[in-house]
Amino acid sequence: MARILVADDEEGVRSYIAEALELAGHEVTQAENGEAALRLASEKAFDLLITDLRMPRLDGMALIRSLRPQQPELEVVVLTAHGAVDSAVEAMKLGAFDYLQKPIDSPAQIRLIVERALERRQLLTLREQTAREKGDEIALAYGDAAMAAVVDALRKVSATDATVLLVGESGTGKEIAARSIHRWSRRAEGPFVAVNCAALAETLIESELFGHEKGSFTGATERRRGRIELADGGTFFLDEVAELKPPLQAKLLRVLEERSFERVGGARNITANVRWIAAANRDLPEMIKEGSFRADLYHRLAAFPVKLPPLRQRRADIAPLTDALLHRASANLGVPRAELTEEARALLSNAEWPGNIRELANVIERALILSGGGVIGAEHLTLEPEPSSSAAAAGTLAALEREAIERALQNAGGNRRIAAERLGIGLRTLYEKLKRYGVD
Repeated sequence: MARILVADDEEGVRSYIAEALELAGHEVTQAENGEAALRLASEKAFDLLITDLRMPRLDGMALIRSLRPQQPELEVVVLTAHGAVDSAVEAMKLGAFDYLQKPIDSPAQIRLIVERALERRQLLTLREQTAREKGDEIALAYGDAAMAAVVDALRKVSATDATVLLVGESGTGKEIAARSIHRWSRRAEGPFVAVNCAALAETLIESELFGHEKGSFTGATERRRGRIELADGGTFFLDEVAELKPPLQAKLLRVLEERSFERVGGARNITANVRWIAAANRDLPEMIKEGSFRADLYHRLAAFPVKLPPLRQRRADIAPLTDALLHRASANLGVPRAELTEEARALLSNAEWPGNIRELANVIERALILSGGGVIGAEHLTLEPEPSSSAAAAGTLAALEREAIERALQNAGGNRRIAAERLGIGLRTLYEKLKRYGVD
């Protein structure tokens, strides 16, 4: 659903356009002239403006010029009388997306041009988001020798369009690595689109990846482009690929092999020029032996595999990474940057970090809140207890797994997503284990 402003001094035209768009699920506001449209736009943000060029008080061209500084991201479609195309071309020079000639042929014509305008807005938003995130990223490495070979490999592969498979424990920075590849590549100006397979319901993943046609399932009231299409010209990052079920694995394999796909409920072949990066925190070769992951898909994804070491194996990175995370957390929370005592720094440097960088970020943010933005001492740090070796020796594997799950849930305050991340497994895998062990 989009927020659309329709400005036209002919009530019949306004109502006709509004009805066509409201039936498509959009929220439409009508304005009887340019002045009314300008007033409404100053009170509320809109995604799209449809305006007649000839209106009393304030014409369409003046309206566009006035709105551009206020809402630069606003898409514009202009209405023009037959034979007055020159005015429409002038409006497009001011940034209008397209124009419609009166009389309008059909409601379908209106909906089609609006859909195309909104798709452009979505693409531009993705590109802007990618550009903003470039300046907000935590660095991939801070000089630890264990990361030197990793960074070198990523820089070399970034110069190609080879498919990359990033493997490693949960929280080791696989998405940061994927963004680094994108930033160093010739696709850097294109969008970076990420999809976490574990974060989406199984019934939604296919539509999210490939898009869907109108009427393809209940609730599909309009055609929707998938995330792969939106990544055209850029990089597509498929996180936690091990969580994909076999039917979707087969469809993904076809996309990788043929570089084309169909939307859900569609028959037209769609191509998207994307660079593929996948990530997994589970042992994919072991899953192939178990029959839960396709060997042919694995070999397609693992054209260039890169393993990211856990934080405990790159301890020289902990201190500078702590400072970077502290700076980001201070900015996000809106509190002054705090300093850490030597005792606190030693505690962080010597911890095992089973949740890796993500766990370190959580500990830093929590400590910053507890310290009130002052000095962070050891008393402000909440670290995961290390498992007891005697308990490990005494219990069965299933009992130990259940105990680890219960402890992770308790430490995460019952939040299953956080618990899954700290355990290094997918969310759906955690649900299956909770059911198996009868854990509420």
